[in-house]
Amino acid sequence: MILRQPPDPVKRFLDRVTALFDLRHTELIEPLFLGELLAHGRRTATAWFRAGGITDDFRRAYTVLGTLGKSKVPAAAAALFRDLRRTIDPGPRWLIALDDTPTQRYGPEVEGAGLHHNPTPGPAQQKFLYGHIWVTTAWVVQHPQWHTLALPLLADLYIRAKDLPKIDADRRPDFVTKLELAASQIRWAAAELHDSDKPIWAVVDGFYAKRPVLKEAKAEGVTAVGRLRRDAALRDLPAPIPADRRGPGRPRIYGPHRLSLAKRAGHAQGWEEVTCFQYQEEVTKTVKTFLATWPPAGGVIRVVLVREDDRWLAYFCTDSSAAVADILEAAAGRTAIEDTFKDVKEVEGAGQQQLRYWRANEGAFHWCLWGYTVVEWWAWEQPFAQLCDRSDAPWDEAGRRPSHADRRKALQRELLGGEFWRRWGERPCPPEIREVVEALLKRVA
Repeated sequence: MILRQPPDPVKRFLDRVTALFDLRHTELIEPLFLGELLAHGRRTATAWFRAGGITDDFRRAYTVLGTLGKSKVPAAAAALFRDLRRTIDPGPRWLIALDDTPTQRYGPEVEGAGLHHNPTPGPAQQKFLYGHIWVTTAWVVQHPQWHTLALPLLADLYIRAKDLPKIDADRRPDFVTKLELAASQIRWAAAELHDSDKPIWAVVDGFYAKRPVLKEAKAEGVTAVGRLRRDAALRDLPAPIPADRRGPGRPRIYGPHRLSLAKRAGHAQGWEEVTCFQYQEEVTKTVKTFLATWPPAGGVIRVVLVREDDRWLAYFCTDSSAAVADILEAAAGRTAIEDTFKDVKEVEGAGQQQLRYWRANEGAFHWCLWGYTVVEWWAWEQPFAQLCDRSDAPWDEAGRRPSHADRRKALQRELLGGEFWRRWGERPCPPEIREVVEALLKRVA
């Protein structure tokens, strides 16, 4: 590998991950991760090897990916999360987003691949796709200048029960549902944040707003926020317990009467305006809020109805005392993880590695997730001019915020340019050489 001293925080992350591996593999960690950051074109595993200077040791590099996916992912994700927490302000609360995303694959011999719902069917209306599906946890943070970011930390490969027999028995995992995977990730996040005095919120979409996830969140002291089905089986609050109550039986948890969200939304009274920050701007929403009991949440929730121009939406929060603006901001922050999935697949190349074994695919997917997070971490305090220069594109908007691709290219220029000038030394550089070097870096990255 030609790079000898990556900049911080890339070096800090590599030191943490390298410490988790056996001494036989430590020399491959840095070139493999830097190869992921520097690779161009179709990001196969061999493209990572070429960019990282891995040649004769390519078989051991495949082993590193499989070993990472087998046992070291939670520890590496925890180390990355701890370093991020020291440098990025979480705001008034920790906001964790959970969702799943597919990566399309081809061929019957890819372990763990199967038919899954396609969240982006496109013009062809392709309802299903063949590939892997990943249940992912990301930390949602607000950048002081650009926008809301979801920094991915941990993911689990979901394999359907009907696809498990296709995997050899000696490496076949147990069947775990998506809801159980999401619950385990909430448990992981709560354990990592046990020493913080700030509340932990987990924001989910409608699929994960179910009993196994909400029960685990309640047990770990995590507040859950998410979309509520229009036909959710809500009930009113139980009657207050008299102070002199005597007799057998526990107090009621759920009220005796069913509540209809459609009727509540159709009623003209009770609406109010609330100002909140959503999608990078301050907006005013017309809302109606009330308390209800809901069996999947195990008790009282706060329901927020939002009236849009052509429809109404329903959200819930398991903290009945939460402010409406906080609930709406958290629900809007969940969409950042969808932008992250798009960049992880299109910019970092997740799913393109052409690996067969499920553990190697799990290791490669996390390499892409952490590549995204490390790029955003490095670019967090970088000036605009360092991240993006649109002087050669007068047709573009000069002040438009840098995309993740812009940030990744800026880090590539920092990696390659820093190494060149480090080797050049202190001697003066002729202007014509400097001009050529800067032009080459701009073309390469």
